[in-house]
Parts: sequence; C-alpha cells; structure tokens
Amino acid sequence: MASYNRGDDDYDYLFKLVLIGDSGVGKSNLLSRFTRNEFNLESKSTIGVEFATRTITVDDNKVLKAQIWDTAGQERYRAITSAYYRGAVGALLVYDVTRHITFENVERWLKELRDHTDANIIVMLVGNKADLRHLRSVSTEDATAFAERENIFFMETSALESMNVDNAFTQVLTQIYRLMTRKALEAGNDPAGLPQGQTISVGNKDDVSAIKKVGCCSD
Repeated sequence: MASYNRGDDDYDYLFKLVLIGDSGVGKSNLLSRFTRNEFNLESKSTIGVEFATRTITVDDNKVLKAQIWDTAGQERYRAITSAYYRGAVGALLVYDVTRHITFENVERWLKELRDHTDANIIVMLVGNKADLRHLRSVSTEDATAFAERENIFFMETSALESMNVDNAFTQVLTQIYRLMTRKALEAGNDPAGLPQGQTISVGNKDDVSAIKKVGCCSD
C-alpha cells in the first residue's frame, strides 16, 4: 500500500513521469491533486512546463520519489518535446471522458511518446472527469479496448472528487519499480545498490508485455 511521505529528500529511487494529452483534460489538476491534494476550479491552461514531486512508499518499504512533468497540450508548445520526454520512465496519457476528440487524439500522443522515449516506458491511459457522468461521451469499453490493443494500463479518474488519482500514479510508479527490480535481479545485480535517481532501462518489450494488465478502476 502506498503512503504519503513528506520527507521529500529522503528516497531510494527517483522516477520521472510525464503527463500528456490535449489541453483542458485536467492534467494540471491531476498533478495538484496527487502532489498537494488540491483542486482548482479556475485552473488555467499550463504555459510551457511545470513539475512537482511526491514520495510514496511501496512494496518492501522502498521510498520512490516521483518527479512529474506537466506541459500544455497546445500545438504551439511542441518545440519542447524532446527535453520534456527525456529520461521519462512512466507516463499518464490523459483524455476527458466528456470530450470525444480528446480520446481520438490519444493515439497521436501515444505515438509521440513512444517516438521520444524508451520502448519500455510504463503508460497509464487516464479517462479524467469521470464525475461528469451525464456528459460522458467516451465509453469505458472503448477506452479499455484501446488500452488492451496498445498494451497499456487504463484507469478512470476524477481530480475533482479525488477518485483514483492516487491509484493511477501509484500503479505506474509501482510497476516501474517492480520491473526495474526484477531486471536487476535477472542481471545478477543487487537492486539496493542502484544509485538514486538513475534512469534505468527496464528490459525488452516482451518483458513489459508480460507484466502489464489492463484494469478499469472507475468504481
């Protein structure tokens, strides 16, 4: 079970995560809900890049520090792409369940992510604003099918209601840690001996496929 830890400088591993998706899908509020437990109804589109951190404790009491980057989804900020993705080992690909076009665009975002990162990056498809049930235009079934086809995780969230926000980030971080640890053991290395903050290759594509399980957690 993950737990909140404010000892931000005391951690075993540092993992960079990126938030991607169209403008207005709620990436910034997902970030602020996870890192500060805050939600801003007047939230404006992110200009350029912002990032925040949070530490969680997983599995065998290892402390993981997540450095989470959030950028605007507008086309005019595309020039920062390479620097934004560099070193990322996990990503939350966010769409708005009430705006079908944002779901249609996740395929393009996923392609861009894979073009700029290691093939083994852990990806969570996130259907945000699930609290707006009466306005829903993307079915859970369609999103599940896409996630299964692309071999990525899937979860529906509500930053407003704080539904599944912790679960989404924590699952990504936990899967990165477990895969990294397993690959270190297979290589005959002591996972505890890996340096803090190192960006670690987590194996080949088949290894990632073996551990990924799609699960919708919208309840």
